[in-house]
Order: sequence, then C-alpha cells, then structure tokens
Amino acid sequence: MTADTIADVVLLLVLVGAGVLLVWCARATAPGRLGRNQLAGIRTATTLASDEAWRTAHRAARPLSEAAGWVLVAAAPALFLVGDEAGLVVVLVATGLTLALTIGGLVVGTRAVRREADRSR
Repeated sequence: MTADTIADVVLLLVLVGAGVLLVWCARATAPGRLGRNQLAGIRTATTLASDEAWRTAHRAARPLSEAAGWVLVAAAPALFLVGDEAGLVVVLVATGLTLALTIGGLVVGTRAVRREADRSR
C-alpha cells in the first residue's frame, strides 16, 4: 500500500467519522437526548440559556446540521472516484459547504430561540 493510498484511507475515515458525528449530534440534540453541554451542539449564550432554548434551536437547525454531516459522508467515497488534484477540490468544497451549512444552522437555531422568546412576552 502506498503512502498516498494510506493518506486517502485516513482522510476517508476522518470525513466519514466527522460526518457521522454531525448527523448523530443533530439527531440527538433536536429532541433533547443530548442536553446542554460545553462540547457538542450550538453553544451560544442564547441556546445555553435554558433546556427549552437548547431544544428549540436544535430542532430548527436539525435539517441544516444533518445536511452538513451527510455532505462529509458523501465526499469521502468521492476521493476514490477522482484523481489526486480533484480529490483536493472535493475535500475543499465539502469542507466549505459543511461550514456554510453549520453556520446556517447556528443562525436558524438562534433566530428560532429569539422568536420563541418574543412570542412568550
């Protein structure tokens, strides 16, 4: 096995692992199975204010957060379908898209909490 093949396998495992972790986190935080914490999820002053704020934010963000994880999972096998230079492009595009979806989830979730707070006043 060449060094390039080993690097590709390691990158594949990292992408799949990170993607699966994002999907799991999105699915666990939305219903509140994974509660407020300082390690995983949308951790802002707004979302950490209460258990209800945490669940509201993660329910709203779940589609985008889950999509971010699936992007990484889908990008992993693409590394073996394209050449080395194109593989770098796949990783960069997948990483950029994952970042955009994650930030989108943060924004959507935080706004959902603020809307709920405005309604309850």
